[in-house]
Amino acid sequence: MIKSMTGFGRRQGSYGESHVTIEVRSVNHRFLETSIRLPKSMGGLEEVFKKIVQQHCARGRVDLTVILQGGRGNGRLPQLDENLAKHYHQSLRTLQRTLKLKGSIDIALLAGFRDVIVLADQVTDDPKLLKFVEQLGTKAVRELVAMRKKEGELLAKDILERLNCVRTCKTVISSRAPSVAQETFSRMKLRVEKLLGEAIPDLARLNQELAIYADRCDITEELVRLDAHMIQFEQAVQQSEPIGKTLDFLLQEMGREVNTMGSKANDAAVAAEVVRMKAELERLREQVQNVE
Repeated sequence: MIKSMTGFGRRQGSYGESHVTIEVRSVNHRFLETSIRLPKSMGGLEEVFKKIVQQHCARGRVDLTVILQGGRGNGRLPQLDENLAKHYHQSLRTLQRTLKLKGSIDIALLAGFRDVIVLADQVTDDPKLLKFVEQLGTKAVRELVAMRKKEGELLAKDILERLNCVRTCKTVISSRAPSVAQETFSRMKLRVEKLLGEAIPDLARLNQELAIYADRCDITEELVRLDAHMIQFEQAVQQSEPIGKTLDFLLQEMGREVNTMGSKANDAAVAAEVVRMKAELERLREQVQNVE
């Protein structure tokens, strides 16, 4: 069965003094787009999580966020830039000699300069913690996929119901189609006879031209193609592999056939059913936009 592109997964766990929360969200997107938000101390896991998402999702925008609280590797420590401090000190000594100034250059003055002492994130050096976070993230992604599957089942049910509505309208049109051409022929012949009266120069030629005109109102081919597209569409909905783009293409083809029927038939009853089909196809298109 098809899968939705909308889902959510969340997992929490503790490792030593560290508490980890991982959330995964996904929404509609034409392709697969992944955004990974990690603590700076765990930047090395970004590619790992991207591969995990790619293994489980084919389309959609997927946002994965890791929140790390407590424990080692989650704090910020001051870092001293000794070379920069030496350059500052040397510059101050030069300035002091040039301007012949008195006074001392103390540690407080040097420490107050920008970037001499900065706070930097600690890098997690515990491979077991990283492995724990990776496993927790995998479970969160699987939870996301489970939700996408569940929503996909609801989508499939609604899509098939709407497809049946389109099929019902198509059945009504099919029953009406055979008489459309004949009525068009009779209607146009009556108009010509009313205009020309008994002065019809070539009745056989007139009937031939009217038959050609009436044949243009025949929508049998469009009905056959529409039926074939609906069969393909229904079969595709039953598949478990990513099929959203195929469904979208089939809807475009179905819409093209329905539009052609409406323009060719020139019949009030057919036009009414065409309007209903267009409305259902538009609702189908909205639903299919969320199919993986």
